[in-house]
Amino acid sequence: MKCPNCGSKDIGKIGSHQFYCWGCFIELTVNGEKMSVYQVEEDGTLSSLDDLFCGEDMAQEMTHLHASS
Repeated sequence: MKCPNCGSKDIGKIGSHQFYCWGCFIELTVNGEKMSVYQVEEDGTLSSLDDLFCGEDMAQEMTHLHASS
């Protein structure tokens, strides 16, 4: 799996459906066929970055995620 933001493969699993990119410090959440991307703020809250990514890029990353599971 590659990060849809920075392209890094340095992705860690932090929950059953949650991943963290150590390259750009974003959190990825997978719900079925949908992937959501969040920026982790200084206070620990998450800000959605979904509007920055097109659906086609997210669908491609979901294919890679399911193949590696």
